[in-house]
Amino acid sequence: MDNTIEEKQPFTSHLEELRKRLIYSLIAIGVCFFICFAFKEWLFKILTLPLVAVLPENSSMIFTNLPEAFFTYLKVSFVGALFLSSPFVLYQIWGFISPGLYSSEKKYAFPFVFFSTICFVGGSLFAYFTVFPIGFKFFVSFSTESIKPMLSIREFLSFSCKLLLAFGVIFELPVFMFFMARIGLVNSRMLSSKRKYALLITFIAAAVLTPPDVVTQILMAIPVMLLYEISIWVARLGEKKVTNDEEKEENKDTA
Repeated sequence: MDNTIEEKQPFTSHLEELRKRLIYSLIAIGVCFFICFAFKEWLFKILTLPLVAVLPENSSMIFTNLPEAFFTYLKVSFVGALFLSSPFVLYQIWGFISPGLYSSEKKYAFPFVFFSTICFVGGSLFAYFTVFPIGFKFFVSFSTESIKPMLSIREFLSFSCKLLLAFGVIFELPVFMFFMARIGLVNSRMLSSKRKYALLITFIAAAVLTPPDVVTQILMAIPVMLLYEISIWVARLGEKKVTNDEEKEENKDTA
């Protein structure tokens, strides 16, 4: 096994590697930020489309202090940069953890980056096309002749970006569970036996990650439980791979 896992390095070298990966990631996010800032108005318009579709006629968004619009564009550009740079950032994460893996496991770099990116972007798209229309329509439905919606762009951005990022991270669950199963920290039997605890944790996480209303909490909790079931199946594939790879590594050592 000596030739399958890199030799142990001192803790300071791991910190140096982490620092290097963080710097690369921040540079990538910074470059993508300037690209997104060039399209800031278009990005903000796209972000507000689900809300505009359910607002009453002649409604508009407002800002209540002078720099609010400017900082809104900065935040929109930053969130856009996170999505645009996500493949590179995920590759840096893989580059940091890969030295501790078997040589047979390092071939999963491309699948890890590819599926992590797909899940992250897919979760955010699910929030945008499914959760936003339902949630916005529900909230705006409480407006009356005497109660008109006058929405602050700051509050809207905080609400929407929080949901986009939360759903993006949550949809990483199957990929995360696969690699947890690969290194033997979880298995499908354990995940199956912990369903009731997963349900409880899911609703707690939904309450923390979403605004304080039942609608968005349910809209997050339902897909998370579906993802958990998918994760059980994915973990079963991962643990099979663990057994096969360990047998191959042991055969190499005894050869």
